[in-house]
Amino acid sequence: MKTRQTRDKFIRLGFLVMASISILVLFMILVFLFAEGVPILKKVSIWGFVFGQEWYPTSSPPDFGIFPLLVASLAVTFLSALMAIPLGVMTAIYLAEIASARFREMVKPLVELLAALPSVVIGFFGMVVVAPFLQDTLDLATGLNLFNASLMLAFMSVPTICSISEDAIYSVPRELKEASLALGATHWETIRRVMIPASLSGISTAVILGMSRAIGETMVVLMVAGGAAMIPTSIFKPVRPMPASIAAEMAEAPFRGDHYHALFAIGVVLFLFTLCFNLVADHIAQKHKQVGAATL
Repeated sequence: MKTRQTRDKFIRLGFLVMASISILVLFMILVFLFAEGVPILKKVSIWGFVFGQEWYPTSSPPDFGIFPLLVASLAVTFLSALMAIPLGVMTAIYLAEIASARFREMVKPLVELLAALPSVVIGFFGMVVVAPFLQDTLDLATGLNLFNASLMLAFMSVPTICSISEDAIYSVPRELKEASLALGATHWETIRRVMIPASLSGISTAVILGMSRAIGETMVVLMVAGGAAMIPTSIFKPVRPMPASIAAEMAEAPFRGDHYHALFAIGVVLFLFTLCFNLVADHIAQKHKQVGAATL
């Protein structure tokens, strides 16, 4: 008995140590990010940095306005969400409630395999195949633009949203569905009024993960967004989201120079933006979780 208690105590201690190390590492990364990013505020105000219209860090004098980069990140994420969320959720509903068991067993592993596809492969596909197609078909100056980047990000996000949403819908107790059908509801009414509300917490989590991957993605937007640090006037204009600017310019920025600190400050803004997005999405997920529990 004592041996078992001692073993359980060591297991709990091991989990505590691992969790503490993870939290400590993340906290140190956060401190380093802010420590390297805040010094740029000695050169430019917060308002000028966030809402400045020009990003020319190597000019004389340099301009550190990230508003075009911020708008590009928001536009790319929003447009990709418009494409990825309906496709991912509707595919999940089909696999969980409409498709046959055999078809679901064949398609589900393929969807999960697509979720593990490297982002550089998707970016290469967008640059080599999609960009020339858009340029020739729509008679554009370049196929590397906001729409191309959003399309590739949506392609990345759909498998994640679909896989997790399908698991959430499939995990709803079958008794709930059978009770709805027994009361005279049609299959579609049961899906719309019972299954989806009961699984909204899991679907919300799927959307959070999918959009978090999209907004923080670097390689795809670096390869297919066009790299122009300008506020887009059309979805077919080149843009440069914040992660792409960090990846493209960090190697050329002088160590501990103004450009270096500005790039870290962009990382701080991206972190704060992602944090706010996740907090709002988590609140929505918890709200629907409570509603789903009450329904059950």
